[in-house]
Amino acid sequence: MADVEAHITGTVWKIECKPGDVIAEGDTVAILESMKMEMPVEAEDAGTVKEILCEEGQAVNEGDVLVVLE
Repeated sequence: MADVEAHITGTVWKIECKPGDVIAEGDTVAILESMKMEMPVEAEDAGTVKEILCEEGQAVNEGDVLVVLE
């Protein structure tokens, strides 16, 4: 399993995947908003979305796990 983590502290602006989606390395799984800038969070590994651990509008810290891939 692979975890996709937030690379910055911010707010989850949009979730771009759902459980069961097949994700390729480099695909955007979520978009974070920080300091009025939108920044994509990309998967570092390919896999299938097993679980989404965040919600749109939720504040997250750098290193928080957003999506679990299997």
